[in-house]
Amino acid sequence: MSALTLLVSTLGKATGLLTILVLVIAAVLSFFDDPVPAKYSSMAEDMKTLEENFRQQNRSCFILGASGETGKVLLQELLERNIFSKITLIGRRKLTFEGKAYENVAQEVVDFEKLDEHAAAFQGHDVGYCCLGTTRAKAGADGFVRVDRDYVLKSAELAKAGGSSQFHLQSSRGADKGSSFLYLQVKGQVEADIEALGFDRYAIYRPGVLLVDRQESRPAEWLTRKFFGVFSSKTMSVPVEAVAKAMVSNTVLQPEQKTEILENKAIATMGKSEKK
Repeated sequence: MSALTLLVSTLGKATGLLTILVLVIAAVLSFFDDPVPAKYSSMAEDMKTLEENFRQQNRSCFILGASGETGKVLLQELLERNIFSKITLIGRRKLTFEGKAYENVAQEVVDFEKLDEHAAAFQGHDVGYCCLGTTRAKAGADGFVRVDRDYVLKSAELAKAGGSSQFHLQSSRGADKGSSFLYLQVKGQVEADIEALGFDRYAIYRPGVLLVDRQESRPAEWLTRKFFGVFSSKTMSVPVEAVAKAMVSNTVLQPEQKTEILENKAIATMGKSEKK
């Protein structure tokens, strides 16, 4: 057997095993399907009126993580729907934009290791959106905890102190502070810690697999996204555009309670039901 034949055979077996693993995960998660609150299924008819009423209040917002996959799409969604008079991006570096569409977009560059020194950046906003996050593979365990827990929580504290009444947090499906998995544990813990701050409105978004074409995509991640995208889009995966649409649409809805959690299926439903 040639070296090339052996390589092809090995890759084929690896892909086969990965496919089986994905199928098993899909089967397991299908038992945890999430109910969709009625308001998310029937809101499209009133959305234009709600947006116009919200727009008239001349409110402002900030976005954390605007350079990330969800943050970039969220910014575009906010600009298109024009419900805020001012949008501020808070991040570690300034992003480059061109065009009149960005004339009401301000930017604040902060050092996340010294956020107390940047409290002014979080003042005067009505609504905060947090799409900030990293991965253990990129930052290591300590770095992941520092970004996804410490940076996020401190930013929420400064936002609350600065006058924000709403806070919208992108989290993850399965987030649970009691989990034995570090990723889910950190996500669940920061959800709980922010709830304790007492925002007037606090919305948590728990998407499953995010369907997005990442520039640094790997074969295993690509296969997983393709599988979930084709076979189970509402249960275990969701396009990143739907997450952004859901976050914007939910901002203008009248909350049934101070804290609400939108699981993957509710996010997908809201993202699809919104009409331009």
